[in-house]
Amino acid sequence: MPKTPIIPPGSAPPLAPYSPGVKAGNTIYVSGILALDAAGQVVGAGDAGAQTRAVLEAIKAIVEAGGGTMQDVAYCNIFLSHMAHYPAMNAVYKEYFPSEPPARWCIQCGLVRPEFLVEISAVAHLPG
Repeated sequence: MPKTPIIPPGSAPPLAPYSPGVKAGNTIYVSGILALDAAGQVVGAGDAGAQTRAVLEAIKAIVEAGGGTMQDVAYCNIFLSHMAHYPAMNAVYKEYFPSEPPARWCIQCGLVRPEFLVEISAVAHLPG
């Protein structure tokens, strides 16, 4: 099955050799997204809610560039640098998925750099 990289205009530069998203058939796979702006600078330093919003906006841009919407997101993997960030992340996450939220899991782990508090990856299934 052919695959197509998805790199929305204005997206953060990847920190390693990967595409922010890949579309294969009717599925969009979104890499682990960190709170970075288009220049590669951290967004929301020290604020898990602000980082969650930046991450979910980036995921939304990737999914939309692939022809989907946030309602098409079926699964998320959430990584937190500390579980103390769970309430702030969850409050913002609920705004993006107010009803019929995707399946997900959430773990505490070390992220690629200490200033990152939240990382989320996602899978979206498009109709048709």
